[in-house]
Amino acid sequence: MAAVMEALHRDEGLAATQSQQNAAPGLVDAPAGAAEQEAYEEAEQLPQCFILIDEMQSCGVSATDIKKVKEAGYATVKSVITVPKKFLIEIKGMSDAKVDKMIEAAGKLLGPGAAGGFQTAKELQLSRKDNVNITSGAETIDNVLKGGFPTRCLTEIYGEWRTGKTQICHTLAVTTQLPLNEGGGCAKVAWIDTEGTFRPDRIEKIAERFNLDAEAVLDNILVAKTFTHEMMTNCLVALAARFSEEPFKLLIIDSIMAHFRVDFTGRGELSERQQKLGQFCSKLQKIADEFNIAVVYTNQVQADPSGMSFAGMDPKKAIGGHVLAHASTIRLSVRKGRGDNRILKVVDAPNLKEADAEFTITDGGVVAADA
Repeated sequence: MAAVMEALHRDEGLAATQSQQNAAPGLVDAPAGAAEQEAYEEAEQLPQCFILIDEMQSCGVSATDIKKVKEAGYATVKSVITVPKKFLIEIKGMSDAKVDKMIEAAGKLLGPGAAGGFQTAKELQLSRKDNVNITSGAETIDNVLKGGFPTRCLTEIYGEWRTGKTQICHTLAVTTQLPLNEGGGCAKVAWIDTEGTFRPDRIEKIAERFNLDAEAVLDNILVAKTFTHEMMTNCLVALAARFSEEPFKLLIIDSIMAHFRVDFTGRGELSERQQKLGQFCSKLQKIADEFNIAVVYTNQVQADPSGMSFAGMDPKKAIGGHVLAHASTIRLSVRKGRGDNRILKVVDAPNLKEADAEFTITDGGVVAADA
């Protein structure tokens, strides 16, 4: 695992769309206007929502032990207490007593609420004040999502091929880099590509629509092309370390089930597949919560015989079973509409009602159907 992280930090396994050595420092170049410049300065001053694991030294944890745990992929204090204790003990050089000391230190640094204790609903509300809604680029979609794709949430987009799932993701990869006052996150983007669908030329066209420097936008998108579910998991470990060092607001996985569907075949491996999928989704949720990241993943569909028996029911359903259905905070389906239009439907969300949004795909990304 340490070797994987080292490789990703060299940007060999996690390839940037442009060489990091040539990348402009910071985020995309700020627009010339005074208002836009102020927005970028505001984003840079946002408080950090996590505590680096190095801070444990102030609670008596040795630098040597911190280094061991850090090399295993735990870069923040919260990452230490959000994994089963047995995983930390398995790290070479770590004992039961050392792990207990680290967990105790984490509790002191984070406080009772963040460390798993109770907090009032008001305190929870205040802790989420830095949440961001990232515009989809289509006003109709933003309206049904109450502002856009939210951070600290896992959002699933499922549908048949050519319904616009990947196009929504490409648009989000650009809009995330917009200033906060324009519906963006003023931050970088990570993209795990499981199907070879990422296209830099699409990013360039969409960047033109939003008057952003295309080369700078590409420099701020990290892309990892994976071929197995193990590679996907290793990417998450490395990304957690990366997120603790640089400002990111979006993680895209296109698509989440592609490798799980191929790596585990037949009913005999279904149980293991669902277990691995559940663990992967758990890691995603922890990353989204700690680093205030919006996680958006696409998903495939399959025929649903039960849906064909009732009028009005969709004869297709998302793959991944109950594990993925319960893991997703927001579930969105997309389907073809009239002509070139597409229809996005809110299927399930804790704070949204079921609603449809019509959009279309242009050279500049997704837009409202009536735009």
